[in-house]
Amino acid sequence: MGHFSKAPKLRSFLRCLFLRGSVAIDLATCVPTIATWSLSNVPRFLAGEQIQKILASCDKETAIGKRDYALLLLLARLGLRAGEVVALTLDDFDWEAGLVTVRGKGKRVAQMPLPSEVGTAIADYLSTGRPRCSSRRVFIRAKAPLTGFANSVAICSLVDRALERAEVESEYRGSHVFRHSLATGMLNHGASLDEIGDLLRHRHPDTTRIYAKVDLVSLRSIALPWPGGSR
Repeated sequence: MGHFSKAPKLRSFLRCLFLRGSVAIDLATCVPTIATWSLSNVPRFLAGEQIQKILASCDKETAIGKRDYALLLLLARLGLRAGEVVALTLDDFDWEAGLVTVRGKGKRVAQMPLPSEVGTAIADYLSTGRPRCSSRRVFIRAKAPLTGFANSVAICSLVDRALERAEVESEYRGSHVFRHSLATGMLNHGASLDEIGDLLRHRHPDTTRIYAKVDLVSLRSIALPWPGGSR
C-alpha cells in the first residue's frame, strides 16, 4: 500500500514536468489509479473498558474536568460528531422533556433523548464549571476569549489529550472513534443495524452496513468451510 499511496504525488510531478515543457508526453496518464471500494475499511473503535478509562481520567473536581467529562459523554453515549458538539447551545436542551436538539450534517436537525448520566454531567458543568460569559454555546474554552470552540479540530485535540491522560494506547485518534465505538458496542449487545443507524442519524442505510464487518458472530455463521480444514 505504501507504493500506491505515492501514486498521486508521482502523477502530479509528471504533470508538472509536462506543463513546464520538460517532457513531450504527459506521463501522468500512465500512472494507474487505485480503486477505492465502498465500505472497504473496518470501523475504528475502542473497547468499552477503554472508553470507561478515558471518562474516568477526567478530574470532575475542576471546571475543565467537568467540561471534558460532559463533552466526552456526549461523544460516547450519543455518538455525536465533533461539529455537532461545537454547535450545541444552551437553548438546545429541553430539561423537562429530557431532550437535546442536535444540528447535524446537511443542516439536518434532530431531537435525541438525553440519558440521565449525560444530563447530570452537563448540568453539573453548567452550574459549577462553565465560566460566565455572553456566549450561548454550551462548551466554553478554558482560556480567553471565553467563547465556544472554534471548530471540530479543537474537539479532536481534546479527545487526543484525554487518550494520553488515560494512558489508552490506540492507533485510532480523534472524536469519531467514540462514534464507531458506540455503534460497535451496540452491535455486540444485540442491536440491529437499523437501530444503530437511527441513533447515529445516518441518512442512508448503506452507511450503517460497514458495522456488519465487526459482527463476528453473524460472520462466522455464514463463513464457508476452509478446504481441507475446520470451519
